Amino acid sequence: MALVKRSLSLHGHRTSVALETEFWDVVDRYVDEEKCSLASLIVEIDDNRDPDDPLSSAVRVWALKQVEKTAHTHV
Repeated sequence: MALVKRSLSLHGHRTSVALETEFWDVVDRYVDEEKCSLASLIVEIDDNRDPDDPLSSAVRVWALKQVEKTAHTHV
């Protein structure tokens, strides 16, 4: 499964996050629904993650939780 890399500014410095397309789909859907920017969402995830956890892993866990939350509201 190929990783897709996206670049953004995070707390004033440029960085990139590489995720599988399926995770980006969840992120993109959330950004569209909440009318927020990708950068603001990633900053929020970054601010709430354990500093020892890689950012890409934190985004994957966030996306999984979003899918779980959606699944529970549709049961």
